[in-house]
Amino acid sequence: MVHKVIVETTINGDPVELLCEPRQSLLEVLRDELDLTGSKEGCLTGDCGACTVIVDGRAVCSCLMLGAEAAGKHITTVEGLANGATLHVLQQKFLEHASLQCGICTPGFLMSAKALLDHNPNPTEGEIRYALAGNLCRCTGYDKIVKAVVDAARHGVGASQHGKVPTESTAEVTRDILEREKR
Repeated sequence: MVHKVIVETTINGDPVELLCEPRQSLLEVLRDELDLTGSKEGCLTGDCGACTVIVDGRAVCSCLMLGAEAAGKHITTVEGLANGATLHVLQQKFLEHASLQCGICTPGFLMSAKALLDHNPNPTEGEIRYALAGNLCRCTGYDKIVKAVVDAARHGVGASQHGKVPTESTAEVTRDILEREKR
């Protein structure tokens, strides 16, 4: 018989009470118990950053944190960025700058960038690259990602702002990006 622990935490602004096994990682709890599948399983060693979430204001690889350690913490996942159909500025800028391809690394980059901008709303390019150094991408290269974060910072994303702006649908934005790249 597997012993489970009760964990009371806050995820994406909502109080959550869950049961998890003491050995389960936060990543497993988010994906398997809460059906929050935005955080991706990449390496399970904290090397790729695909599973990055924000815990009490800090970017954390959820594969390295136990679910039971989430008790009493405030956790934000990539699902907590958008407000319904309204994308967070970072998500919008990633689309506008074509900063994603396969999408496996994108949630981790978004969360690392959000944690940075929440603490430093006007970072230098070097500070952005440093904050994103724990995230790996095999598709896009990093320049488009960095440019998206720079652009989001210019639009005032930070702890005092929610960083959410009205936007076109994701399909419309993606279509516009593809059209621009054809030219």
